[in-house]
Amino acid sequence: MGRTERQEKKGGRIRRLFTWKKLLGTFFVGCLLLMGAFYVIYLMVPVPTANAQATMQSNVYKYANGKILARTGEINREIVGLEKIPRDVQDAFVAAENKTFYKDNGVDIKGTARGALNTVTGKGKQGGSTITQQYVKNYYLDQDQTVTRKLKEMVIALKVDQRMAKSEILAGYINTSYYGRSAYGIQAAAQSYYGVDASKLNVAQGAYLASLLQAPNQYDWTAASATGRKLVEERWNYTLDNMVEEGWLDPAKRAGLTFPVPQKPKAAPGMEGQRGYLVEAANQELMRQGLREEDIRAGGWTITLNIDEKKQNALVAAVERQLEAKLDRKGDEKDATVQAGATSVDPKTGKVLALYGGVGATEHWTSNATRRDYQPASTFKPIVLASALENDAKTQDGRRIGLGTIYDGTSRRPVEGSDVPFAPENEDDRRYGPVTVQKATNSSINSVYAQMIVDVGPGNVKKTALDLGMKDGPDFGESPAMSLGTMGASTWDMAAVYATLDNHGVKVTPTIVKSAQHKDRRADPVKPIGAQVISRETADTVTKAMTGVVRSGSGFRAAGDYHAAGKTGTSENNRSAWFVGYTPELVTAVGLFGEDIKGNQVTLTDTINEGRANGGRTPAQIWGDYTTRALGGGSDARFDLETDGSAVTEPDAPAPTGTTTGSPDPTAPATPTGSPDPTPPPTPTTTTPPQPTGTITIPPPPTETTDPTEPTGPPVDPPVGGEGERDDRRRAGQ
Repeated sequence: MGRTERQEKKGGRIRRLFTWKKLLGTFFVGCLLLMGAFYVIYLMVPVPTANAQATMQSNVYKYANGKILARTGEINREIVGLEKIPRDVQDAFVAAENKTFYKDNGVDIKGTARGALNTVTGKGKQGGSTITQQYVKNYYLDQDQTVTRKLKEMVIALKVDQRMAKSEILAGYINTSYYGRSAYGIQAAAQSYYGVDASKLNVAQGAYLASLLQAPNQYDWTAASATGRKLVEERWNYTLDNMVEEGWLDPAKRAGLTFPVPQKPKAAPGMEGQRGYLVEAANQELMRQGLREEDIRAGGWTITLNIDEKKQNALVAAVERQLEAKLDRKGDEKDATVQAGATSVDPKTGKVLALYGGVGATEHWTSNATRRDYQPASTFKPIVLASALENDAKTQDGRRIGLGTIYDGTSRRPVEGSDVPFAPENEDDRRYGPVTVQKATNSSINSVYAQMIVDVGPGNVKKTALDLGMKDGPDFGESPAMSLGTMGASTWDMAAVYATLDNHGVKVTPTIVKSAQHKDRRADPVKPIGAQVISRETADTVTKAMTGVVRSGSGFRAAGDYHAAGKTGTSENNRSAWFVGYTPELVTAVGLFGEDIKGNQVTLTDTINEGRANGGRTPAQIWGDYTTRALGGGSDARFDLETDGSAVTEPDAPAPTGTTTGSPDPTAPATPTGSPDPTPPPTPTTTTPPQPTGTITIPPPPTETTDPTEPTGPPVDPPVGGEGERDDRRRAGQ
């Protein structure tokens, strides 16, 4: 027998084995077996009692010392009958989630199979469940994404659909779903998002709440990113279009609907004072670490914070003494616009030891400690200096930038070497003439730092800022104006930056959560200490520069029985005022923000004091008050600095003059532009004739032994020029 004949014979046997009849029979037998198996499962799987969500546990939040700070987690839910929910709102939920709800048997076989496949292959959450299936998951089962749970969901959904009316299932689904903002059920959601009962919702609002269910945290309009807002608006339109398609909404009415922007969130009861801010900061950190909001709200967590109870109380008391006690919030509309925020961090561990979010979480829900919608102003200038040192930057005529480098401090001097014109005005239009970088830091001279940022390169400065801990955003452009801190930043962000400087250039990421444990799992904490992001010499030289700000510069009110470095800042139009500083043991950022009742930014001028609310005034006083008490009255700890060792000498220049127009009376308020604060005169130093180019680095005299950033005596009264200081002299009768 030849080879060909053997192959033909073998092929014939295979064809006889796999005939169409045999294949079809095998298929039907397989289907019958699967159906039989499913029927057995159907008989064996009962409809269980309600799951643990019906009796949710509280979350317990503790101070670092173990004392309970707050308990949360009681379900914010009020069951309402379907008859109290407008019919078009009911239809919106069906249109958003399951158009065939009234016709199907409670199960979407294709959607369930797709969800199971996604689960097995690790492609994330399933899609395509019916309203009945989602109700079963919410009420009877848990949220685990497993094949077993999906199979149980399908079986129970079939039984529930047979035993319950569609209206009962829809009511259960709407009342058990989670909508974000700690709201379970449509009644709580209606109150939280629109301030009305569910019975008063209109179809546009109902469509938004129905759209929320897909991603409550991501789709909350007031907290959503630009992408989140776009997605939820698309989901809202999809829902309404489905209603028109199903004949549940008149096309003409649909055409006239506009997106119903929800109200700002309000704190849940029991979150009064600082507790609400602390709890929310902890929750947000846990979510950044990957824990879902639904998991947190479901309860059962014991969350221990890094917050030091004594330091927390000291910070609240400092704000009360230095700010709140001096304001008339109820009787003065201007005083009512003042908001304060603060974040205090241990630079060695990254622990957030204290946080001040505002007057109270139930009165002002937005945390002033973590908001990023105000400018950090001149507290950004040390970052410019750090970038200059780290990048070995040079002036336009080739001299390396250091603390002794001389710049032209003339107000409104156009920057050189920039494609973007910029000529910032110094406070009160002061003309300083030739000054060192140290003096420019002490007195926060805008013209010097505007030129420095051009010398370094705005792109390099932004990179340094991000490396140190600031956050990028659409308002963080690369231009000479960056030197004035024109981007948005929070006290949390600036505390991170300054903690990294205090930690000799090793990255510090503030963390408020010490541990988060559940009965069967735990959340991973933030890694607070990272890599060396700038050299130790750079960080320590910037610290050295900022000791001069506290000892003999604009931050002199922050001085106390401790060694400190820091920087003041006052933004354009006096909308924010800052002091960010540190000792070897503690970093604290304090900010004041002007905000009217509608949430608009307004000026702080003529609020806490007559005239300008400078960063070197109330913020520095809050900082000093808190730091003194947080350190037990003071500290002997000293900065361990490794700098280039060069001393700084000031050129022989005339005292700064101003050109502010108006009354010659030195006590008359002026309208400054820019961001520096009034400063006391520095301690006299060895003088050197001014250099003709204005950018020469003056070498130290051979016998120089005194660090001019450490004055020989206490700060003296500053020269006339800053509104806050003029007010002091007026009260003293000078």
